[in-house]
Amino acid sequence: MRLLRKKDTSLDERVAAAKEGDDDAKNEILQQYQPFIAKSVSEVCKRYIDPAKDDEFSVGLLAFNEAIHAYSYDKGSSFLSFAKLVIKRKVIDYIRNEQKRPKMMSLDEEYVDDEQMENPSEIKAAKDRFALETEAWYRREEIVEFQTQLQKYGLTFEELTESSPKHIDARESAIQVARIVYNDELLREQVLLKGRLPMKDLVCKVEVSKKTLERNRKFIIAMVIILAGDYVYLREYLKGVGM
Repeated sequence: MRLLRKKDTSLDERVAAAKEGDDDAKNEILQQYQPFIAKSVSEVCKRYIDPAKDDEFSVGLLAFNEAIHAYSYDKGSSFLSFAKLVIKRKVIDYIRNEQKRPKMMSLDEEYVDDEQMENPSEIKAAKDRFALETEAWYRREEIVEFQTQLQKYGLTFEELTESSPKHIDARESAIQVARIVYNDELLREQVLLKGRLPMKDLVCKVEVSKKTLERNRKFIIAMVIILAGDYVYLREYLKGVGM
């Protein structure tokens, strides 16, 4: 294994080396991108994150390390985009778990006057509201990330909306085609790396006409991007279709 030095290699090359066991490359990346990790964590927490004091930063650092080992170039997204999504999800999970954890009550708190205690129903309502707001934020983040990926393939959200099959049967058929493309390594690479739908190869593998494939081309490419990416909520759209 050849050790790589930061000055003469790209981030993708260093990530690949770290995945292969180059600890020096991994430690360099973890050190260099601490500001990126802190910024990604602070976007979730909506406050300044001190790497030396805040537990959330440690969660983000572990998530970044996990992203190094989980990243695959053929997914079509940049490493930093992928890492930011992993960090944000891990931090949100951490915050949710912390909220569920029972708080230790001190002796002073135990004997606080009943009138001064918070109403349990108000606490539950506040937690439920936070959960809904967090989920809504999470969905928005996925959509923003998805829009960024679409731009790399010369697509816009508006184009995707206009070109999406209007009938349920046609939409499900297009999603099934996307799954076939995603599950075939050669077809998937042509979509993710070259940004094109391989019509000639694909028409032999599906029971759909070339004309229909061309009409749904943008939609199919978008579905492949979702399947190849780390999109928890957008994947719900594909559940039960082509499985």
